[in-house]
Amino acid sequence: MPSAGEIREQVQSELERRKRLAVPAFAGGVLYLLSSIIISSTLNGAPTVGLLQGLKPAFEGQANPAVSPRTEEVKFISHHALPLLAGSLLAALAIGALTLVLLLLFDATRFRRPETWPVARRLVLFGGVAFALVSVGHQVVGAVETHNFAVGHDHTNAAVERALTKGAANMVVQYISLLAGLALAAGMITVMLGAQRVGLVPRWIGILGIFTGLLIFLPIGGAQLQIVPAFWMVMIGILLIGRWPNGDPPAWEAGESRPWPTAAEQRAAKQAAAQPATATATAGVPAPARPSSGRAAGKRRRKGRGGR
Repeated sequence: MPSAGEIREQVQSELERRKRLAVPAFAGGVLYLLSSIIISSTLNGAPTVGLLQGLKPAFEGQANPAVSPRTEEVKFISHHALPLLAGSLLAALAIGALTLVLLLLFDATRFRRPETWPVARRLVLFGGVAFALVSVGHQVVGAVETHNFAVGHDHTNAAVERALTKGAANMVVQYISLLAGLALAAGMITVMLGAQRVGLVPRWIGILGIFTGLLIFLPIGGAQLQIVPAFWMVMIGILLIGRWPNGDPPAWEAGESRPWPTAAEQRAAKQAAAQPATATATAGVPAPARPSSGRAAGKRRRKGRGGR
């Protein structure tokens, strides 16, 4: 159990780190979305090979044509290597900012809940750094391989596959990207669950953060769905700078766990608050007078006549 002095020191340290990371987190969200737009818009302009175009050499009796139907696609990627590399650099900067934010959240969570899984920090650190580097390395390798294909004389299907996916360098980059992305996603999900549990982030931000980790590892949906990680990073930047609409979550200032109430607890609190108000409103209303019974009144009248 930390002392009051240790709590004050921790809260002050977290406040300084929040101030330093607020702008990078906000900018990281913008850069991540911009990166997705640049890369997807560039690749959308690449020539596509339809089913009939792909089967045309086979119809002509060529099992392994000298010029693959995908030759123009590889040359297009080679000629547009610069925007693809620029997009990957922006993504690397965004992942770097994300890694620093996750490390802050992990450290703050572990101080308030020491039983937090310690491996999550190493997963975030390794996964974040490696994933940022490999995002750039993948484009560098792709630029070199597609350039060699474009200026070379071997344009067969095997050469296309080597240039895009099956080359030795491409295979190494793909395996590193898989491991790094998996580590980052697992670390991010663990950190967000812990931060939500101790009350450092609102519940919906925690859920959105978990979804963000999955989208970074599995970039599905193109630039349209990648707006989710960008939006999450912008919201985290607003939270870190201390401009959250409802104020900072209490766990930051308290230096201890302040879990968010569940839906059932919130309903119970509302009911408890409503009951005293109802009791107070009804306390000042006099109880209605009970009407006298007709039978009792008749008895009193008969008794009066008999007594005369």
